[in-house]
Amino acid sequence: MSTDAIVLLKADHKEIKAAFKRFQEAGEGATATKGKLVDKIIELLTVHTYIENEVMYPEVRGLVPELTEDILESYEEHHVADLLAMELAALAPEAERFDAKTTVLIENVTHHIEEEETEWFPQVREKLGRRQLSEIGERLLAAKEKAPHSLAAPSALKKTVDAVLR
Repeated sequence: MSTDAIVLLKADHKEIKAAFKRFQEAGEGATATKGKLVDKIIELLTVHTYIENEVMYPEVRGLVPELTEDILESYEEHHVADLLAMELAALAPEAERFDAKTTVLIENVTHHIEEEETEWFPQVREKLGRRQLSEIGERLLAAKEKAPHSLAAPSALKKTVDAVLR
C-alpha cells in the first residue's frame, strides 16, 4: 500500500463519497438504514478530519506557506462539517430535518473534497517530493491509529476546536 499522503487522503475521500452515495440511494422510508449510514459517515469524517487537522495541514502549511489561506479555509470547512456531524449525532433518524441536515453535510464535504483534490493537492504534489509525501503519509497512518472515531469523544471535539482556533 502506498504511503503517499495525497494517495491516502484521496482513498479516504473515495470511501466517504461512497458512504454519501449509499445514503442518497437509501430512499424514502429507509430510516434505520439512513441512521446507520450517518453513523458511518460521522465516523469516517471524524477520523479523516482528525488526521488532516493534526498532520497534513500543519505540515503542508510549514512546507508550502503559500497555501496558508487554503489551509485556513479547510480548517473552517472541517469546523462546519464537525458542527453538522455533532448535530446529526444528536438527531434521531426519524426527525424531520435529519435528511436535510445530512444533505447539507454531504454538499459541504463534497465541495471541500473537490477543492482539495483539484486545487491544492496538485500544488502540494508539485512542491513536495515523493519522499516528503511518503513521510507525511506515514505520519497520517500513525495518526489514524489513534484518531477518535466519534465527535462525541470530548478530546476529539477539543482537538477540532483547538485546530480551528490556531
